[in-house]
Amino acid sequence: MLKSNRSRILLLATVFLVGMLFGVSTYSPTDALAATNATYYSNASHTTIVGKFGYDCCNNRVAWGIKTKHVTYGGCFLCVPPPP
Repeated sequence: MLKSNRSRILLLATVFLVGMLFGVSTYSPTDALAATNATYYSNASHTTIVGKFGYDCCNNRVAWGIKTKHVTYGGCFLCVPPPP
């Protein structure tokens, strides 16, 4: 009886540890950041950009234009240095 309970605890601890390691290994802060970046277009052909909202690769906030239903999500926007 004691050996059975110890085996169950060890099995549960192992499953929990493997799950935690898998979760940590697949998490990327840049992936989370990229998912928040949105480029908005004037129509479904995605030829004219009318707005961008999110962060650039230097982690600066980007927010300009309008939001439409024609949107794509992607990686960080290019860093644009401020004017001198």
